Amino acid sequence: MARVAIITDSNSGITQDEGRKLGIQVIPMPFDINGQEYLEDINLTQEEFYEKLIGDADVTTSQPAPGNVTDLWDRVLQDYDEIVHIPMSSGLSSSCMTAAMLADDYDGKVQVVNNQRISVTQRQSVLDAIELAQAGKRAEEIKEILTRQKFESTIYIMVDTLKYLKKGGRITPAAAAIGTLLKLKPVLQIQGEKLDAYAKARTEKLARSIMIDAIRRDVAGRLGGDYRDIHTAASYTPGKSVDGWLEEVKKAFPDNEVYHAPLSLSVSCHIGPGALAVTATRKLKY
Repeated sequence: MARVAIITDSNSGITQDEGRKLGIQVIPMPFDINGQEYLEDINLTQEEFYEKLIGDADVTTSQPAPGNVTDLWDRVLQDYDEIVHIPMSSGLSSSCMTAAMLADDYDGKVQVVNNQRISVTQRQSVLDAIELAQAGKRAEEIKEILTRQKFESTIYIMVDTLKYLKKGGRITPAAAAIGTLLKLKPVLQIQGEKLDAYAKARTEKLARSIMIDAIRRDVAGRLGGDYRDIHTAASYTPGKSVDGWLEEVKKAFPDNEVYHAPLSLSVSCHIGPGALAVTATRKLKY
């Protein structure tokens, strides 16, 4: 049986410590903050990131240096036969396409999975890949299975402030000003390639209800209709208590074990603190 290694990046929300426990490699994503490069979970903690973000630092995302990626692959292939590399969605970062081009030089030993996931849903892809590798699947088979099921997940996010969407150019200053005046709580969605607007709510309570109803519709429709086949998660960006949100999601989906974790920093830098999210991902089928 081929020895298959799993590699992902910190956009999955998997920390270096959790990666070691899972037996996988996690590439730390770089951030440029006021002209200085930081690596997530290496010399940049979540607390430090939000302190700088809230303090109006100039924060931009980047991608790992190609040489660092191939150096890691070369080291891993000394102990493994093949690699399954799971980066964040190609619609949200160029790091996926860069990895795919680099893999062309590895004669099929490195399979890059472009399965359009990010944060909690990307994390689930990694867990699925580990399960498949343990079941004896080759790297190419794992890539095929994960790619085939790439759109069987969904994320809805309530944004607490329009400041960061405006700063990132995702909405106009005028729209941000009007939305702030009206105290709107936009609901965004990630279904595949990009972050899109979904709905506008006048209150946080209504935004929460919109997100839960949206998940119900997705499960009833394109995710197959059976909650027993769904992974559910309640996510957030730091800035407010999330206990109530977690309980609300658990109450809405009583037959599901609800995982909870912060959204990855790559998402957070575009939406800011105080956001709430709910995700659904169809369980692995192979």
